[in-house]
Order: sequence, then C-alpha cells, then structure tokens
Amino acid sequence: MPKKKRRWALTPKQWTLWGAFLTPLIIMTVYFAYRQMAPFGSSSLLTVDLGQQYVDFFAYLRRTILHDPSAIFYSFSNGLGGEMVGNWAYYLLSPLNLLLLFFPGGSLTSGIFLITVLKYGLAGLSFGWLLLKVTKQDGLMAITFATAYALMGWAIANQLNIMWLDALVLLPLIFYGLIQLMTTGHWKPYIVWLPIMLVVNYYMAYMICLFLILAFIWLAADKFTTWQRLAVQTGRFALASLISGALAAAVLLPTWWSLTQSKAQYTVQTFKWRFEFFPLKTLSKFFLGAFNFDQMPSGPANIFIGALALLGALFFFVDRRVALRSRLAAGVVTVFLALSTCVQPLDLLWHAGQFPVWYPYRFSFVICFWLIWLAAQTLTLDFRPGPIAISLVTLVVALGCYYVETNLKAFKYLKPNQFWLGILFVVFALMLATFPFKKHWTYPLMIFVIGVTEVTTNAYLDLNNISYVSQSEYGNYTAELQRLVNKTQQADKGFYRIGKTFLRTKGDAFQTGFNGGSVFSSALPKATPTFMGHIGVPDGDGFVEYSNGTLLTDSLLNMKYYFKDKQLSGALSGSSMLPASSNKADLADYRIVGQDHWATRYQNPYALPMGYAASNQILTLKNTTADPAQYQANWLAALTGNSQDQHLFTAENFNQVAFQNINQQSKITGAMLQKKDLLKPGSITLTFKPKDNAAYYLTMGSTVNPQNATFTLNGKSLAQYPTYRNTVIVSAADHAKGQSIKLTIQLKKGSLWLQNFTLYRLDTTRLKQATTQLKQHPWRLTQQSNRKFSGTVTATAKSPVLNTSIPYSQGWHATVNGHAAKTYKTVGMFTAVKLRPGTNHVTLAYWSPFLNLGLIISGATLLLVCGWWLVSVRRRR
Repeated sequence: MPKKKRRWALTPKQWTLWGAFLTPLIIMTVYFAYRQMAPFGSSSLLTVDLGQQYVDFFAYLRRTILHDPSAIFYSFSNGLGGEMVGNWAYYLLSPLNLLLLFFPGGSLTSGIFLITVLKYGLAGLSFGWLLLKVTKQDGLMAITFATAYALMGWAIANQLNIMWLDALVLLPLIFYGLIQLMTTGHWKPYIVWLPIMLVVNYYMAYMICLFLILAFIWLAADKFTTWQRLAVQTGRFALASLISGALAAAVLLPTWWSLTQSKAQYTVQTFKWRFEFFPLKTLSKFFLGAFNFDQMPSGPANIFIGALALLGALFFFVDRRVALRSRLAAGVVTVFLALSTCVQPLDLLWHAGQFPVWYPYRFSFVICFWLIWLAAQTLTLDFRPGPIAISLVTLVVALGCYYVETNLKAFKYLKPNQFWLGILFVVFALMLATFPFKKHWTYPLMIFVIGVTEVTTNAYLDLNNISYVSQSEYGNYTAELQRLVNKTQQADKGFYRIGKTFLRTKGDAFQTGFNGGSVFSSALPKATPTFMGHIGVPDGDGFVEYSNGTLLTDSLLNMKYYFKDKQLSGALSGSSMLPASSNKADLADYRIVGQDHWATRYQNPYALPMGYAASNQILTLKNTTADPAQYQANWLAALTGNSQDQHLFTAENFNQVAFQNINQQSKITGAMLQKKDLLKPGSITLTFKPKDNAAYYLTMGSTVNPQNATFTLNGKSLAQYPTYRNTVIVSAADHAKGQSIKLTIQLKKGSLWLQNFTLYRLDTTRLKQATTQLKQHPWRLTQQSNRKFSGTVTATAKSPVLNTSIPYSQGWHATVNGHAAKTYKTVGMFTAVKLRPGTNHVTLAYWSPFLNLGLIISGATLLLVCGWWLVSVRRRR
C-alpha cells in the first residue's frame, strides 16, 4: 500500500510562499531586535513623522473603536475640531491596524513593530505569489526576488510612513488582476484588489492607478494579436477601473471633499519643463546604503533593488526570448518612469500636482516593482545570454559605475566603502546571471545567498543612519499626560478644551484623548492654519500648535484647563520629560486645581462655553489686520457689540533699551539691528516694569525667530515653538507689578529686522467684563458628543446669534426649535446660527459631506457586480 503523506508536509509552492513571507519578516525582526526596538529593548521604531504624527493617530484609532465611536467622523482632538474621514482614508484604514487594539498605552510601539514586520513579510508573500502564478520562478529563486521586492530601497527609506507599505502588499495582487483581465477576461481579481487599495490608502492607490496605465500599455503590446482584441481589452480595462472606483466611492467621495478643504488648496498651478537635478545622479541610488537622514527631505528617488534585480532588468531588453514589441514597450515605460524621477511636471503628476514636503519621489516603489518584475521574467533557469547581450549589459553597468565613482564626493549619502562593496555585488550578480550551468541545485542557493545578503546589508546600512525615539521618552511622557487628562476629565464631565505649555507632538490630544488646539495632519483644512496665523499662533500648511494662546483666545476658544510643566531643581533641573513649548506667564491669572511631581493643572476663570448668544456683528466682521493683538480685539468687539473692546490691547514702551555691539535705534518696532563688529557678539536688552498686574505680550514678526537670534526672558530661555510663518504673540509677564522684566535678544547673524516687534498690555478688567457679558446666555447642552450638540440658549435683541467655537464645515447641520436652520461662518473659521428672541432649542449634528452619495454608489455597484457574477455562474452550469 502507498504511504500516506504527512499532513504537515508542504508542497514546493507552499514552501516558496512561506519562504517569501518569512525571509523579509525574519530579517527585519532580527535587525530591529539588534537595534533594541520595543518590545526587544529601550528604543522604538518611532522616528520623524511616525513618532511625531502617525503614532498619535494610532492611539486615536484605539480609543475611537474601543471607547468613543462618535469620534469616527469628527473629533475635537483634531486641532480645534475637524472631520476625520480624510484622516482615516490616509492614515488608518489598513486592516493590520486592528492589531493595535491589543497594545494599550506605552506598548503601542510594540504594536507598530508587529505591523511593520508583517507588512514586510506580506509584501514578500504577495510578490512571491505573483511569480508563482505567472512566471517560471519558484523555490529559492522566487524567494530571492520576493525578498528584493519587500526590502527595496523605497521600503527601507519609507518604513516610517507605515501606511504607505500596504501599497507594496497590494500592488502585485492588483498587477495580477490586470494580467488576468488582459489575458483571460477574468474581472474578479482586478475589481477586488484595486478597490481594496483605493480604500486602504487613496494616495498610494492614485500612484498605482497611474502605473496601471503604463502596465496596460506594455501588456497590450506584449499580448497583442489583433486590433479588435486590443479594443476589447482597452474597454475592459477602462470599465473595470471605473467599477473599482465606484466600489470604493463610500470612502473616495467624502475623502475628495476633505481634500478640497485641505491639500487640494495647495495644488501647484504653474510648473516648468525642466530637470530637478542631473538625471544620472539617480544612478547612485542603485548602490547599497545610499540613504541617510538628509535624504528624507530631499534627494534622488530611493530605487535600490539589488544588483541581481538590476542586471536582470537590463538583460530583459536584450533577451531574444521576449518579442521585440514587448521589449520596446517596456523600454517606453522604463524611460517614462526614469524621467519621472527628475522632470518636474512628471514628478508633479505622480504627486497629484503637489511637491512633496519631505519624502521625495514617493511613487518610486512602482519603479522598483517594475524593474524586479522584468528581472524575474528574465533570470530564469533556462536563460542563456549571448556574448553580445553580455557585452551590452556589462558596458552599460560599467559606464554607470564609472559615473558614480568619478562623482562619488558629490554623493554625501554614499561612502566609498559602500560603493566598492556594491561593485563586488555587481560582479557576483553578473557572474551568476551569465553562469552557463543553472540546472544544478547550488545555483538557486547562490542566487539566494548573494541576493538576500545584499538587500539585507542595504537595510542595515540605511537604517543605521537614522535615530529613533526611545521607549521611555515616548512612554513616560504619554503616561504623565494621560494622568493629567484623566484627572481633569474625572473632575469635569463637561465639554471644554485643554491647553498646555509643553509638547512631545502636535497630536498629543489624539494620543491621550482630550479636546485641544494643536494637530499635525495632511488632511488639515486650510482655514485652520490661516485662522491660527491671524491670532498669532504657530501654523503651517499641515499643522497648528496652540502654544501661544492669550487670555483672550483661551477664553474664546473654550480653553477651560491648562497644564504647565514644573521647573524642577537640583539633579532633575535638566529633565525634558515634558519639553516646554511656551512660558505662558499669563497662567498667573488662572486658578491651580491640582499638581503632581511633573506638572500643574490650572482652571481658566474666563473660559466661555462651547456656544453662547452674541452680537450679530460677528456675522459681518471683516478682520483684515495683520496684527494678532488687534485681530483678537476686533473679534471680541464683534461678539460683544461693544466697540470699546477693540482697544483691549494697548502698545507700551520699554523703560530701558541697552545695545551691545549694535548700532543704537530710536524706535524698536521695525528697527533693523546691525552689528558694529561682525566678529563679536551682538545683543539688545529690553526692560519694562509693569505698573499693574495686567498681562503683557510681545508680538514678533516672522524674521524675529530662533534661526536669526536667541531669546532669554529674565535670564531663562524663552520657550517658543520654532515656526514663524506669521507674526506670533508671546506671553511676557502677568501679575508682575513693579518687577523689572528683561528680554535679551542675541543676534546669530550680522543683522536682525525687528518686524512687528511690539509690547502690548491687555486690559484684564475689560476682558472680565466682556466674558461676563458673553456668559449671560450660554448654550446649555443637554447632549454632547464629537458629532452632535443639543441644548437651549436664550437670545436677545442685542445678542441674536448663537456663536460657537466649533469650526465651520458643510458637514454641520443645524436645527432650531425642530426646524432646519442655516449655519454661518465667523472669522473665517467658526460656526454660528441666527436665533429669534427668547429661548431656542438648538442642535448641531455632523455628517460627512458626500458620504451618503458614496454609500449609494458603492452599494448599487456592489449589487450590480454580485448580480452579474451570479448570472455568470448560472450560465456556466
């Protein structure tokens, strides 16, 4: 009787798939363990945006799914408040993110490690599966190419952009679907995997869609038989792509709306047909280790794939086994991809009309895929290149190596030893590619050893150039902030915002679950940084940092509580567990409600509720001043209807000004400070002595920044978030009657323009009167969540408008006394509703624009596809 096979025995194909999955996974796991990344040690994978942005969104994901589903569509942790569909679509819809539900608090970094290595493994698995399905590759050969794909230079350089790595996993599956669509007419793989990619990350999906057009052109030439069949294939490709988009419409349409409010407003309108740098410079990126921190904000595309894959791709074009028309079409695609890495309009095309802020040439993963795909088709066991083919490829490689070697000093990211090590791998790869005896079992083993060793070495060299956030730096800070938030929320169940004088990231509110005023997000509406810039708060195209609030903005923005880091003494005086972002002297006006070893909690007596009855002047205010102090005062006056509130801030003179190695100036505001002797230090010391206990502030223009000078206030460094795109306003003194306040500005350069540099006094008495007036008719909430507020408010003839600090959006819908009401935008930022005199019941509810339409389109398309599939199955029977 024949022996029964053991149940655990794997077929050769299964061994190949396991190898393709485990090889990159184990390589990266071993490396991360060597670097002591959590959970293996004291470090973490957090670096740059992963540590400053994405980890906070992951914490938000956990909290939303487990504790607060109302924040799925809208969250007040998103700056002052913002829609979340765009953030989910860009950052959070990877199915692997669900694993993070099992990693609370400081252990979140271990969850990020797990997801990262799994994505490496799954990328290798999907590419290995593609090779088994449509090429002659299997066994160690397939595992080698799959590992080269998973550990490509793009993946290593962009692993911190963890949400992009899903593209590596899904691209081979989508490409397989396209091949099936072209060759067999089967639709299912294409219209399954492409919609999944569109949902998981629309940004990477956009780049994949552009690549699919190029891939279709190559496949059309490669599989060409008749013009009639080509027309059918073209129609099938177009229709399947439209169906895929329709299936994903439930995510794509509300995301598109979100983009129109945020990133789409920064789209480049003009461009020039020019090279962004000399094209041959990209050749240096084919050498291992050609990446460091300086390459993150700028530099050539990261297209390292290993010498074997590169030589295999070159041999494809001289492989006579492949039809000439296929090689020519592949050449057109390759040239287009190459030009995309250096020609400005093509670069913009791949990035949807916007120059990337850091991480250039984000589309280069499709270049790596394409080259490895060509190599995998060529370097098969029956490949026998002729002498002409070998000579041509050797010549091209030699010329490329010669160019890099002669310009090696210009490539600061490529060290000589790395270059010569790369040459060694090229020699080995060329010998293996041209080796005449490929049938022996040792040949695939040599391919595997050389190929995997090179890409592993590249990963080691590249990542060793990057520094990471320690586990304690992340965990200790997060734990302390969470304690502060928990204590505050346990004592006060109302709806309010929290400010703080320290930060680890601008997404701290997402990380620990409070309503704040800061955020760092690619989906941030342009209106938010514009408004923050007007009131003197640091802002940028994708972030705001509410570290410069005044007593007035704290009041109007419902900043009811504040956390301030303690100035520790003794051995802990240098501790940076809570890195300071502002001095916030005006906290002297607030009441201490609690403290621990690291921080003090304050309550703001002037904080206004989320909504209140206000003057209708707020609906017509056109505030055009560039002075943040005056902007704030005008805003208050429009709410109270009292023109005297426009004079809330008054400019004050300094009592004394001392110059050191600087030409004296009779006027400080707008003065151009010049060093007398450029070789000696130059400084200016300004002293003022408050006559009362009012709050004093300094406005400083964009030129008065840490790049041009250092600032000390009363002998201590002036803590300030270092972005000065607009004039900022800084708290200088409060409750300091009769005290001498000294500000010293030390020039870092030969000159300094004191742009918009003014000392202001805030009339605290007038502020108290104004806030007391606005508190008289609050919006008394009976229901509150991230996406719905409901309650009563009493309007009067002088205060006929419900003014809120809820950022305006088309997604907010108002009802007043059961009837739909129009919403209005105030100061270009917030939501207001007109009321009739008397008591009104007002509800504001949020629902993402275009979500319903997207659901209808996706649902109808899904029904049609399922119906078509059922009919097809019955016909086959």
